[in-house]
Amino acid sequence: MTPELRPLDTRRRTLLLAVGTTALTGLASACTGGRDGTEAAAGRAAAVRAATPNPSGPPPNCVLAAETGEGPYYTPKSQIRSDVTEDRQGVPLRLDLQVVRAAEGCAPLAKVAVDIWHADASGLYSQHGAGYLRGTQSTDGDGRVSFRTIVPGWYAHIAPHVHFKVRPGRRTAVSSQLFLPEDLLNTVYAVDPYSRRKAPAHPNTRDDRFASKGARLTLDPVRDGSGYRASFVIGIV
Repeated sequence: MTPELRPLDTRRRTLLLAVGTTALTGLASACTGGRDGTEAAAGRAAAVRAATPNPSGPPPNCVLAAETGEGPYYTPKSQIRSDVTEDRQGVPLRLDLQVVRAAEGCAPLAKVAVDIWHADASGLYSQHGAGYLRGTQSTDGDGRVSFRTIVPGWYAHIAPHVHFKVRPGRRTAVSSQLFLPEDLLNTVYAVDPYSRRKAPAHPNTRDDRFASKGARLTLDPVRDGSGYRASFVIGIV
């Protein structure tokens, strides 16, 4: 079963846009002021941040962010589900995503497929038929999906991250990844099961990709029970 995909003219350039995580408080002028506001928003390069763990209402400014590619571990046929944890142990992470169209005043996009996937606490991706920490959902009428997972572990010299792919059409897709603050990672990696391996002192800053793109793609999680919760807005034009 495949989520229903929203058709998109493949001749148009698909861009990834992102706004900072946490609060979606206050409606930015770019999302209410028509064409001029939208064009102004699309030209900004700095991430916009706010502060609530439970995003609701219209999205703020759409801000250009860099694509980073899907990497070698993407699986095109993930299960359609919200909770991707399966049997993986780790600190819970709830990830709330919203997909909007920047060219239409940040209008939410419904019925758009969104995939996420990432490594477990040991730094391993599911492969060879396994499906842990992978999942796909179709956005609701407000362009939203919510995934329940765990904080990803580290591997090699790569900054820990959650991959995501947005598929607005059968021939169009946008892939990138979301990072986590280094102080949060250091806190998480001090507890089991992450502490079964010696964590790097600086899991993010040793990664050149994080140094160049991390400011636009780093989540700002808040405490949520025994784990964390973060939100992120993705826009396409």
